[in-house]
Amino acid sequence: MPTKQRLDIPLTVKSVSDSGEFEGYGSVFGVKDSYSDIVVPGAFQKSLSAWRDKKQLPAMLWQHKLDEPIGIYTEMAEDDIGLKISGRLLIDDDPLAKRAHAHMKAGSLSGLSIGYMLKDWEYDKDKGAFLLKEIDLWEVSLVTFPANDEARISEVKSLLERGEVPPPSKVERALREVGFSVSQSKAFMAKGYGAINQRDAEGDALDYLKTLMNHL
Repeated sequence: MPTKQRLDIPLTVKSVSDSGEFEGYGSVFGVKDSYSDIVVPGAFQKSLSAWRDKKQLPAMLWQHKLDEPIGIYTEMAEDDIGLKISGRLLIDDDPLAKRAHAHMKAGSLSGLSIGYMLKDWEYDKDKGAFLLKEIDLWEVSLVTFPANDEARISEVKSLLERGEVPPPSKVERALREVGFSVSQSKAFMAKGYGAINQRDAEGDALDYLKTLMNHL
């Protein structure tokens, strides 16, 4: 069943104007990320077509905060390289957008994060990667750092749905992100998660962890 996820990538900006317009690539095809995911050409086509039918584009957010839009996207389309985007930061009307613009020009805003639902994928044994074949795009955020090294609930759930056991560090961080204290998270990792390992994580143990994550 599709779940909300995030794809974090370096922000590749081709240009950014003094008035807040910018363009670049929100995703590059054929690149294997740290989670062994590869976006394939055509992955965004259905979603972009649906947005065009609504005469809209996904929201431009700051750090995935739904109450902090900082601009608008004016164009999104696939080309031979990836998902090409054009947008405009509302620097004259929004202090946060002005701040993001300054960081973008200075090069200190280094990430873009795509919020999406994964509709279709397959595992390629030769490449040792998951091929993301259809992505339902719902927001595109500017982020201070691409968060590939940070655990998120969605990432832990995604690994579980693939039948994999997420690294302990990601599970502990995910628990803390949803409100567990440091001591509570460590206690779970020591007494509960410690019984699960990559070789024999199946049956009741893995089902228990999936159930836990689905309730977070």
